[in-house]
Amino acid sequence: MCRIEFSQAVVLEIERDRFEHPHPRVQRKMEVLWLWSQGLPADVVAQLGGVSRRTAERYLEEYIRGGLEATRTVRWKGPSSELVAYRASFEQEFLARPPCTVGEACTRIERLTGLKRRATQVRTFLKQTLRMKWRRTKAIPLPPKSTLEEHVRTQAEFLEQKLEPALQAARENRLLLYFVDAAHFVQGSFLGCLWSVVAIFVRAASGRQRFNVLGAINPFSQSFVSVRNTGYVTATTVCELLQQLAQQSTGLPITLVLDNARYQKCELVTLLAKSLGITLLYLPSYSPNLNLIERLWKFVKKTALNSCSYDTFAEFQAAINQCLDELFSTHAGELMPLLNPKFQTYENASLLAA
Repeated sequence: MCRIEFSQAVVLEIERDRFEHPHPRVQRKMEVLWLWSQGLPADVVAQLGGVSRRTAERYLEEYIRGGLEATRTVRWKGPSSELVAYRASFEQEFLARPPCTVGEACTRIERLTGLKRRATQVRTFLKQTLRMKWRRTKAIPLPPKSTLEEHVRTQAEFLEQKLEPALQAARENRLLLYFVDAAHFVQGSFLGCLWSVVAIFVRAASGRQRFNVLGAINPFSQSFVSVRNTGYVTATTVCELLQQLAQQSTGLPITLVLDNARYQKCELVTLLAKSLGITLLYLPSYSPNLNLIERLWKFVKKTALNSCSYDTFAEFQAAINQCLDELFSTHAGELMPLLNPKFQTYENASLLAA
């Protein structure tokens, strides 16, 4: 073909689009055009561009006829699946009863439509067309005497009428809001997932020593107060935590969000809280999803204990203590997004009857 001169401005646009254009086919075309702009022979352009010589020439002809706008045009639409015509039916079917495996989805699609498709095709259809993902099912803790609908309604009412007003007051610096709970870390092996070349084996659990942490976390002031021991968490432990919180108070009223554990709801605790001017806001039964500190315990296990085993109980304690002591310094960047006071609710979730 005849030699084409590219202006410097055009070359700059080509250089940008060969890496930054959102469509990969346009990137390929721009790469070939850039090779042409370097004055290379057609055979070399085709070889370096990863296309045939005729395709390389066609890209250049397209540019000559319509400039870069023509080059940026993508006419390739890809093959059309026959499954798309049944999209509405599949959405209704799989929403009511999600398939456990791709193989099951293949069987049900064939039963519904008579179309037999391989697992690869069905997997692509589920992901790209129906926007489905393979997700683990999750359990909803449910009080023994409540139905699922009643529990969902109770949580929604608590969140709207009690927790949200407290959160708003904390945002406006009118009170100190702490989320309280106890974690019981048992020395042993905490197995998790790792990127590794070979399988990694961790020493199995060899003891039952327990490290207890009764904690209170304030996501707005970024403070964490705790009582730690190796015995038991009792009402006395809770009173010790209340005393610490009262001592650290800046004069603002204090509200604690906590669950209904007996040692947190007994007369000793409620009387002390009243005398210290601390409001106890008890969560509905079986509502860990409304307590932010639950996210903290998962973070500690992931950060300090995941896929490792400590030889001694002292080392085990030290790892947990170090993580807790560095929450808002070393770990602040990872932790703070987890403490965003937005809570999982179940109004729009898919609920499967037991």
